[in-house]
Amino acid sequence: MTIAFVFPGQGAQAIGMGQALAAAYPAARSIFDEVDAALGENLSKLIWEGDIETLTLTQNAQPALMATSMAAMRALEAEGVTIDQAAYVAGHSLGEYSALAAAGAISVADTARLLRTRGEAMQSAVPVGVGAMAALLGLDFATVQDIAAEAAQPGEVVQAANDNDPTQVVVSGHKAAVERAAEIAKARGAKRAVMLPVSAPFHCALMQPAADVMAQALAAVEISAPAVPLVANVRADVVSDPAEIRQLLVEQVTGSVRWRESVQNMGAKGVTEFWEIGAGKALSGMIRKIDRNLSSRQFGTPEAVAAVNDA
Repeated sequence: MTIAFVFPGQGAQAIGMGQALAAAYPAARSIFDEVDAALGENLSKLIWEGDIETLTLTQNAQPALMATSMAAMRALEAEGVTIDQAAYVAGHSLGEYSALAAAGAISVADTARLLRTRGEAMQSAVPVGVGAMAALLGLDFATVQDIAAEAAQPGEVVQAANDNDPTQVVVSGHKAAVERAAEIAKARGAKRAVMLPVSAPFHCALMQPAADVMAQALAAVEISAPAVPLVANVRADVVSDPAEIRQLLVEQVTGSVRWRESVQNMGAKGVTEFWEIGAGKALSGMIRKIDRNLSSRQFGTPEAVAAVNDA
């Protein structure tokens, strides 16, 4: 059995995530303490006792999800799981930072600060109400790329932002163009076109100001070669060189999240099981749709972690 460790992105956040892990595993608790110290605030209190609207703010959700993933990783380590049991690591959007932290490429404290900066920069890149995102269900990536090209009027941006699985592609850009793409998609046979409740149009050219901020922030942070190779979002293939990782993290802000291709590529390289480490089960659902021959396990609770060696 060949395993990949994968880490969830925005949308998986929930009040209380990681709290039971922190109570059951001192090493998991220490991650939340480390993130709180790095940010100079009690983020863990927001995660465990706050309101979902505040937690969902991009600048909070991003470090919070990473903290939860790393807490789960430390809990797994307490049960004898080591990073070198994974053939690859990968993450969905911000989850790529969690993957790099898990593989020892970036410190947890630096990762928390980078994700706070990333969240703030992505939120401020586009005024609220100017951008939008929509999930187009039942169409493949190539078709959605054609729809985006048709939907864009002069001066507008709309891109295929997330290639999640064979049934779901997300478009991002100017609100009017995204709405136009949703209507075209329905006319082209999409099962549904759903406007997403997001505060900014992520993973499109409108995020260039945020990419510029992240280029500066990443230049100031030490990045080491990961203990196991990363399958990067924008390349959908393996990368281990720190300089390349740094550049791809900048490109990721405006580039498409090529999750479907990433999973397919890992499967082609021999991965048979994916361990989703952190909050929720969204990635496992996507993986099932990408290739039903691939299996997945979720590790976001102490019960799941304690059973890691049961098979």
